[in-house]
Amino acid sequence: MSETPTAAEVAAPHRYTAALAADIEARWQDVWDAEGTYEAPNPSGELEGDAEVVARPKKFVMDMFPYPSGAGLHVGHPLGYIATDVYARYHRMTGHNVLHTLGFDAFGLPAEQYAVQTGTHPRVSTEANIDNMKAQLRRLGLGHDKRRSFATIDPEYYKWTQWIFLQIFNSWYDQDAKKARPISELIAQFESGQREVPGTRAWSELTSAEREEILGGHRLAYASDSPVNWCPGLGTVLANEEVTSDGRSERGNFPVFKSKLRQWNMRITAYADRLLDDLDALDWPEAIKLQQRNWIGRSEGARVDFAIDGHPDAKATVFTTRQDTLFGATYLVLAPEHPLVVTEDHGVVPAAWPEGTHEDWTGGHATPAEAVAAYRKEAAAKSDVERQADAKEKTGVFTGAYAVNPVSGEKLPVFVADYVLMGYGTGAIMAVPAHDSRDFAFARAFDLPMRCVVRPSDERGTDPAEWADSFDSYDAEIINSSGEGVSLDGLPVPEAKTRMAEWLTERGIGEATVNFRLRDWLFSRQRYWGEPFPIVYDEDGVAHALPESMLPLELPEVEDYSPRTFEPNDADTSPETPLSRNEDWVNVELDLGDGPKTYRRETNTMPNWAGSCWYELRYLDPHNGERLVSADAERYWMGPREGQPHGGVDLYVGGAEHAVLHLLYARFWSKILFDLGHVSSAEPFHKLYNQGMIQAFVYRDARGIAVPAAEVEEREGAYYYQGEKVSRLLGKMGKSLKNAVTPDEICSEYGADTLRLYEMAMGPLDVSRPWDTRAVIGQYRLLQRLWRNVVDENTGEVTVVDAEADEATLRALHKAIDGIGQDMANLRFNTAIAKVTELNNFVTKLREVPRAVAEQMVLLVAPLAPHIAEELWRKLGHTDSVVHRDFPVADPAYLVDESVTCVVQIKGKVKARLEVAPSISDEELEKVALADPAVVAALGGAGIRKVIVRAPKLVNIVPA
Repeated sequence: MSETPTAAEVAAPHRYTAALAADIEARWQDVWDAEGTYEAPNPSGELEGDAEVVARPKKFVMDMFPYPSGAGLHVGHPLGYIATDVYARYHRMTGHNVLHTLGFDAFGLPAEQYAVQTGTHPRVSTEANIDNMKAQLRRLGLGHDKRRSFATIDPEYYKWTQWIFLQIFNSWYDQDAKKARPISELIAQFESGQREVPGTRAWSELTSAEREEILGGHRLAYASDSPVNWCPGLGTVLANEEVTSDGRSERGNFPVFKSKLRQWNMRITAYADRLLDDLDALDWPEAIKLQQRNWIGRSEGARVDFAIDGHPDAKATVFTTRQDTLFGATYLVLAPEHPLVVTEDHGVVPAAWPEGTHEDWTGGHATPAEAVAAYRKEAAAKSDVERQADAKEKTGVFTGAYAVNPVSGEKLPVFVADYVLMGYGTGAIMAVPAHDSRDFAFARAFDLPMRCVVRPSDERGTDPAEWADSFDSYDAEIINSSGEGVSLDGLPVPEAKTRMAEWLTERGIGEATVNFRLRDWLFSRQRYWGEPFPIVYDEDGVAHALPESMLPLELPEVEDYSPRTFEPNDADTSPETPLSRNEDWVNVELDLGDGPKTYRRETNTMPNWAGSCWYELRYLDPHNGERLVSADAERYWMGPREGQPHGGVDLYVGGAEHAVLHLLYARFWSKILFDLGHVSSAEPFHKLYNQGMIQAFVYRDARGIAVPAAEVEEREGAYYYQGEKVSRLLGKMGKSLKNAVTPDEICSEYGADTLRLYEMAMGPLDVSRPWDTRAVIGQYRLLQRLWRNVVDENTGEVTVVDAEADEATLRALHKAIDGIGQDMANLRFNTAIAKVTELNNFVTKLREVPRAVAEQMVLLVAPLAPHIAEELWRKLGHTDSVVHRDFPVADPAYLVDESVTCVVQIKGKVKARLEVAPSISDEELEKVALADPAVVAALGGAGIRKVIVRAPKLVNIVPA
């Protein structure tokens, strides 16, 4: 903006302008910092406060962890931050001890990719980005307790991330107790004989490697050779949640392939039931709860073992939700990654095709091994979503092996097909083509038999050869299902399921069980910029946890932090970690209790989700070097209480995109820490609120390239850039789309309070809305009118008077107080601002503004526009801050309307409108209505048969 004052500013030197706003805002931000205005005391510890403050009701308000991007903030980013700030300010003014702060989630792929491209160390660029973001956020006047801020890249922070990993590594899930317990208790059970040791030897006879292999099957953090999502273009593996629906990486949009690598995993599946059950007590959007329920995917059914013909020691175990249809199984299908077909000797795959093999089953290959190998390679190039899609053509190959149906003894051909996933169930299915559409399509494609075992409810009959598709129903009768020792014929489906599960259990070939879609969390990344694992390996490859005294294990400085990446489509590659190239760090001599030995460090790093799994706890006690968090602070801020049986943060605001990533992972870690007695809260976030998105118009030229939105002109309903017509579409805001507007621009043009008001006034907080810079001026003018109601623009003097407000003004004021308070408490900031505007407009029309009314207005607007509120409060003669002043309370006497309009009808037609007291009785209202001159004239002397009164709003007269 120009520094030359305008004519209006010269004429009114004390007008509220952008320059004055900038001065006010900078001054008050300095005051808040100097006085520690937003510092929230703890009940004990380093941040301990006075007893009176801590005795107040508490409110813990959080935003989702921001990532410090090099592009800085655009106006879409602060939406949630401003909302939580308004909410926190309101609750401070209603007597709460409010904890509101903000840290930075600073490890992860974006910083590393930027470092690789520019040669700048990721720490240097990340810290610069944090400094820039802090400056931008400070300018918005956010009331954060800055003593509690941190970044996940701080060693004093990730020391405790590593410590939590060790708690998880040194724990197992006791299915009987339904909780995590120290691994030492499991070892004691093996040593004492209380728990049977797998195999034939005693625990004392096993080597350390053998013991660790057994313990690895129980640990909540464990390393295993397992199918992973390998992304050659990024040089790392990805969790399922980081792969898009079209089988590409969420970051970078590279192809992702299935591979098998030794990786660290978190046994989140052990908590599947609790993660599901505890959702009911959380105050979360139903859409987010549904996403988590679907992702966990609980289903009840049975495990069934199918013996493999000719292989006495081999079996294919399937999970099915329809064990009642076992007599209808006519073939088995294995996932391409199933252990029965991927072992070095090809498992159960024979050397040659069995006699009579259908030529369509071989895929044109000379041997089963060739067919399976070729098909597996083809399937590896597809994503899980692609494999599960309902494609018209079903693909697969015969393995050459046969399984034995346990209820009939029938030999069933075993196929490999990509529509079966190793990551769900057991990686093997019994195919009942008459009653499953995918199996039906596969059977038709490969000319496989079909058998009807559930009586159709329509007219199709019981011969599947004549059907167009399968028949699937839980409300039907079982048929054709009798064999040795079991008969389901005539039973309804639910009873048949129970009977079959009992029969399988009796014979030791299956049992009723529950299955989950949820898979264990892949916790390794082949990157540099992440938390190092506090794990070393001995010469036998046994993993050892570092003792707490050696934490933090700091990330070493390296010259080459680039991951080894490959051609994006080259699936025949494997990761090479940057840390593995630092031999001086990798090979280390340590004394872990049995003398100095040489160990090799883990060279993977933790995923970027690790630091955000527990950061709410560190906000409570950020400088504690002795423990994760003090028990008093955790119990005070997050412990269970009425209405919050699992405890947690009182309000957590962020985007809905984290439903099955961060939110699920954080809940998992909270439950482990709760089980082990480190915290009192079993859930991290009690109330979750998903804010919408601020969108912006994207303008594209004829090539489809985005052009600068600020330089586009609108003419006669069309849009032009440098004379060329461009298209316009509402979408995201971002630097690459050339439509980003920074908060700095708006603050410079109008002030931070105007930006805060505009973002809160745009619409309901939970819906997306388009940005329109031209509309910002509306909130700017609101603040100018508020300023003029208190300050003379020519002299700068306060103009309020000490006179009493009249009744009309008091009614307007207290109705506004009542409505604004309710809106603030329920995050309805747009309607709160509408009520502020209405009240302000009312006061503007007064000849003189009573001081008491002006002060209440300033307090009402304080959570929304804190800088101007502080300035006006000071001008009104107060020396304290509005931040901890009491929020106005409405007088109920002024909330009742002084009068209401009563409609008087004769024969259903309105004949009069009366202004009456809201409390008028039916009898009194009838007398008033019948005496009204208009009513008397309308009746014209006619008698009255009936009078219906609904005080105070209606009188209906029925003439005789």
